Amino acid sequence: MKYTTLPNTDLKVSKICLGTMTFGRQNTEEDAHKQLNFALEKGVNFIDTAEMYSVPFKPETQGLTEQYIGSWFAKNGNRDEVVLASKITGAGRGIFQSMRENLDFSKASLDDALHKTLKRLQTDYLDLYQLHWPERSVNVFGVRDYNHEPNAQWKDNIAEILARLETYVKEGKIRHIGLSNETPFGVMRYMEEHRNGKLKMVSVQNAYNLLQRRDEVGLTEVLQMENIGYLPYSPLAFGMLSGKYLDNKKPENARVTLFPNYSRYSSNSSLNATIKYNEIAKKHNISLTQMALSFVNSRPFVTSNIVGATTLEQLSENIESINVTLSPEILNEIQKVHEAIPNPAP
Repeated sequence: MKYTTLPNTDLKVSKICLGTMTFGRQNTEEDAHKQLNFALEKGVNFIDTAEMYSVPFKPETQGLTEQYIGSWFAKNGNRDEVVLASKITGAGRGIFQSMRENLDFSKASLDDALHKTLKRLQTDYLDLYQLHWPERSVNVFGVRDYNHEPNAQWKDNIAEILARLETYVKEGKIRHIGLSNETPFGVMRYMEEHRNGKLKMVSVQNAYNLLQRRDEVGLTEVLQMENIGYLPYSPLAFGMLSGKYLDNKKPENARVTLFPNYSRYSSNSSLNATIKYNEIAKKHNISLTQMALSFVNSRPFVTSNIVGATTLEQLSENIESINVTLSPEILNEIQKVHEAIPNPAP
């Protein structure tokens, strides 16, 4: 395994992070513990979760992912071996309304979310606590373009949010704070408050893969100029970049087979790009999975690549991508596809 330091912290994190959103829907508690044990044995010390998991969201399974991780800690007594990250659910996503009365970042909501997360995880603190998406309306989750709504009911409360989060840092309940599904504007607003003496957001967790490189247009400049970590999720684009859905295949128990509304990476342009990327991988005798993951691992702005799996075989291949180095020739061929079919999956 390779390691790096999460910017602005003393946290040494593996370049591969274990994403856990399948725990509770596609994976049982026993499965989850096996994945966690396997990842730790392979040198993965970074685990990412969220209060809303498992995914797809259902009120009946909400929080199970954190519970499974918590029972693993309780059984093994190894909390200090792990850098643990979780998230609070943001506003504007009505399907999560069962979680609490207000889905916002008010003091009441933060208190509720954080303390329930800590209880489920059976820990006294989080190494990284992230805002899962902004309170304001932004173009994420398959929305390509930003459409300004001048009458949107959002009041800039960035300074207040940071002040609330700082109280948990002072209490020792969280060590560092981060963002998720955030835009260049949002990140720079938080940096503006940091320059005024507030806590710094140390990381941003966004979707990033061969089919979704939108953050390279503006956000990665911000990350590198401001020394902020980047934690890409969905590096295999819901499994599309494993190649398992090519030729109209619908593998049994695969995510998009089970949940066909997960169509973000299934457009014709995404499929055409995936076919071309698969041809590159075949030409160079590597799997499409490892080529896709190695590409993400190699980006200079990436701190840790969040991988997810439903089987140990998948997890092993994902983790082993850290040992794959793409040649300049492969990278050049990838770039040509990207230039021909840029960002087909917003």
